[in-house]
Amino acid sequence: MEAGGAVFGELVEPSGAGSSACLATAEAQITAGESSKSPSSFDPLPAKRASVPAPHNSTSHESAQRIDEVVVTYFARPHSYTTDDIVEISAHGSPVVLRHIVELCVTAGARLAEPGEFTMRAFLNGRIDLAQAEAVRDLIESQTLYQAKVAAQQLEGALSKRLQPIKQMLVELIAVLEAGIDFAEDDVSVLPDAAIRERIDAVEKPLEQLAASFAYGKIVHEGLTLAIVGRPNVGKSSLFNRLVERERAIVTATPGTTRDLVTETVAIGGIPVTLVDTAGIRQALDEAESIGIRKSKEALADADLVLVVLDASQPASAEDDDLLRLAESRPTIVVRNKWDLKGSGQGSGATGQSSISIHTSALTGEGIAGLRDEILRHVGGDAGTQMESGFLTNVRHQGLVRDALAALAAAKSAVTGKVPHEMLLLDLYGALRPLDSITGVTTNDDILNLIFSTFCIGK
Repeated sequence: MEAGGAVFGELVEPSGAGSSACLATAEAQITAGESSKSPSSFDPLPAKRASVPAPHNSTSHESAQRIDEVVVTYFARPHSYTTDDIVEISAHGSPVVLRHIVELCVTAGARLAEPGEFTMRAFLNGRIDLAQAEAVRDLIESQTLYQAKVAAQQLEGALSKRLQPIKQMLVELIAVLEAGIDFAEDDVSVLPDAAIRERIDAVEKPLEQLAASFAYGKIVHEGLTLAIVGRPNVGKSSLFNRLVERERAIVTATPGTTRDLVTETVAIGGIPVTLVDTAGIRQALDEAESIGIRKSKEALADADLVLVVLDASQPASAEDDDLLRLAESRPTIVVRNKWDLKGSGQGSGATGQSSISIHTSALTGEGIAGLRDEILRHVGGDAGTQMESGFLTNVRHQGLVRDALAALAAAKSAVTGKVPHEMLLLDLYGALRPLDSITGVTTNDDILNLIFSTFCIGK
């Protein structure tokens, strides 16, 4: 059967022990459709319904029980995901049926794939580079559509394309210096120190921009934690429910209702945000409340972003000021809630030098959209970063870019110190190797095994 062709067949439960109707059907259908064309020709046959051939053993088809109807598709190399010859069996989505197909295949001599084996084969066969392979895992683990879009860009080679001109400039500089050393007797011109520094700067600047993109890329990849803190009865749980868009936390008029942390993950602008509703921070009245307040302060200290909620209907209190001082060490948004009941407290109270103040009403929904926008603006950083493609989302890539920048800094110091070009080249090669490791050109087996071991089975 030619590449891409598909046939229909029946999955049957054989009555004889040890037989494999699944594999027998697939093999017979493919064999029956083979032609005299070369395996590399790509001329898909139209899908056709075929009669089910008899299994390899003597069990008659009439004595077997039909379980499902499947589609068997053959992809001839190199027109498959791994560039190997591949047969795909598509069945209905019942886990029982799918597991039974796998068991029949294993009985016939197949084995289960290792985690990430298909993607590793695609990498080793040159179909994708290592950065693209890692993007497959990111795509699988995406929690939001925006995460999936970013992973798809990486899978299409966005990061590799961004690195390519940087590496090219570095390789060209290395080649010029190597030529000056190897052919010194032939009067090959040697670059002056100023020109070398200029070329290093041309490589360093885009690498620094790429390294800076990790602050946003890490949030896109991992999401962030947002703690909602404040005095009792300022509307923290009501704000939490508004952001979650359902009644997730208990809300009552009695101060101190929330005694433990309540968490929920939502998508804000495509970024996974884990919201943490905390107990009201005040002088504890009992042991249970004291434990809840301690957990609230821990959540404030651990959060990537803090919402300090104030009651706009009341004057600011000393507890509010203490809380604002406590949050000064964290990125903070001050939310003046109950704005629909605003009174003498609406303009009072410090917000901190770096804090942003938002007016909301959890009861009416006023200001909630603006609060979401402010959260997104705060975590999104530079708008240009959000629009660009090929930014860093991977800790391994970030470390390698930092290694390359450190080597370039050493190279600039070598130029300033009039170090011989033979030694300068060591630093330039030290900058090139980490960049090669991002795409997998110079990655060792231990790193490969570590990367692909985190994949799920069958990818």
